[in-house]
Amino acid sequence: MARSLRARPDAPELAWLGGHRGLEASIVREADIPLRRLALRSLRTAGRDVHLVLDPIRLVASIPQAMAILARERPDAILATGGYVAIPTLAAASVLRIPSVLWEGNVIPGRSARATARLASVLAVSFEPTCAALAGGRPCYVTGTPIRETSGLDRLAARERLGIPPGERLLLVFGGSQAVRRFNQAVADALPQLVERVRVIQVTGEAGYAEALARRETLPADLRARYRPAAFLREEMPVALAAADLVVGRAGSSTLAEVTALGLPMIVVPYPHAGGHQLANARILADAGAAVLVADEAFGAASLLDAAAILTAPGRHVAMSAAARSLGRPGAADAVADLVIALAERRPLPSVAAIDARSRAVAA
Repeated sequence: MARSLRARPDAPELAWLGGHRGLEASIVREADIPLRRLALRSLRTAGRDVHLVLDPIRLVASIPQAMAILARERPDAILATGGYVAIPTLAAASVLRIPSVLWEGNVIPGRSARATARLASVLAVSFEPTCAALAGGRPCYVTGTPIRETSGLDRLAARERLGIPPGERLLLVFGGSQAVRRFNQAVADALPQLVERVRVIQVTGEAGYAEALARRETLPADLRARYRPAAFLREEMPVALAAADLVVGRAGSSTLAEVTALGLPMIVVPYPHAGGHQLANARILADAGAAVLVADEAFGAASLLDAAAILTAPGRHVAMSAAARSLGRPGAADAVADLVIALAERRPLPSVAAIDARSRAVAA
């Protein structure tokens, strides 16, 4: 979103209002965005510990804090992403009559989004069913999920950079930040057969990386180059996605947005917790024919070998790719930015059709 807003000729000044216990301290400052923090933590605790009591106290304390910051700064508009920080921020914005866009990336909105949707001026969502759950008469636009820019990704250059020979098929496996262990075990069990069929790039996480390297050394010498484990990809992730023919991963909003923007078929394994949000996300792709949905408890070596079979069935692969591309919204960041700028400039909101077209175009 910051990239999209800053790319405009009349780029606005940006400021970030966040909390503690998150990546904001490093990422936001590295992006040269001024950072202010509320008393609450950006991520609430999931366990039963002292924070179960302290988090509500921090939340209450953050409301007057947000009020003071917004009253002093008087922003022209606010973009909130439905997290815990959105509660005091949108409450303060509502009192101060500062217009706001609330973006929600999951089909089933989180508790914070449900609690604050009525305070927002405009809603932006990744999936159409979310509007029915949140809108309550407010304008609601399907924008998709803002993602890294894809327009500069060249498939042939990406494959050459990763050493993928012409005609070879590449399977990209990554479990995100949650429950990657099941993915690692499935790859371990299937690896000897898998690399005979396809090339594999696997994101293992720090804990699984050493074992994956050792496992590669057990493969026949002529097959080792067909398996590339990495603890993390970070800046190389867009390159790996551009080079891939099929992705195995979780059903987080950003993952699905990047995969569909690039027209990649997917074996999607929803994270089984967090209120079933990922299962609902995954069903959108599966129902459209863009993905094969596999339950977490059913995912294993056989699932990966079945995935490899998709890569040897050209008709099925092409059909899944087309279905994925039909869902892609690579211009989501620009679409949401249009809504934010319209509010900031007190202009009429764009039409639903205009935002839909903007979100489906390649990002500017």
